[in-house]
Amino acid sequence: MGNSEPPSPLPYEGVWRFTAPAVDVSVPQARHAVRDLLARQGVPVPAELAEGLLLIVSELVTNAVRHAALLSPMLAVEVAVGAEWVRVSVEDNHPYRPTALEAAHNETGGRGLLLVREITLEAGGVCDVENTATGGKVVWAALPLGPAPVPRHVT
Repeated sequence: MGNSEPPSPLPYEGVWRFTAPAVDVSVPQARHAVRDLLARQGVPVPAELAEGLLLIVSELVTNAVRHAALLSPMLAVEVAVGAEWVRVSVEDNHPYRPTALEAAHNETGGRGLLLVREITLEAGGVCDVENTATGGKVVWAALPLGPAPVPRHVT
């Protein structure tokens, strides 16, 4: 008979959440907080993946600051780490749900979510937007901690 106890969580597994005002200075603060958290918890994130993850955090917080601050003076950043993945999300109370993930090439703004999507897909992860019970939204990206899958080309 096998052991019926569930495996114990790895030391770096957990969920951390912090709030910040929806102002420009929160962008680098959120980025540094996530970087420090990953290091403090000993999350085995390869350097390239960590850079992509921190860029995603910067883009998601920037979007909340630029587009939601009027109706959502505070935002929340959450980092969830499992045995094989890390998920970052930014929540605000603005009901606007970004649907256009692709900006026209001649536009100077609006590429943040496209960049988030590209980084996420390249790493073999997933990203999405979900509504919250309070009428706001959560934009999130989950990336695998292992190596990215080899891309398959369809011919």
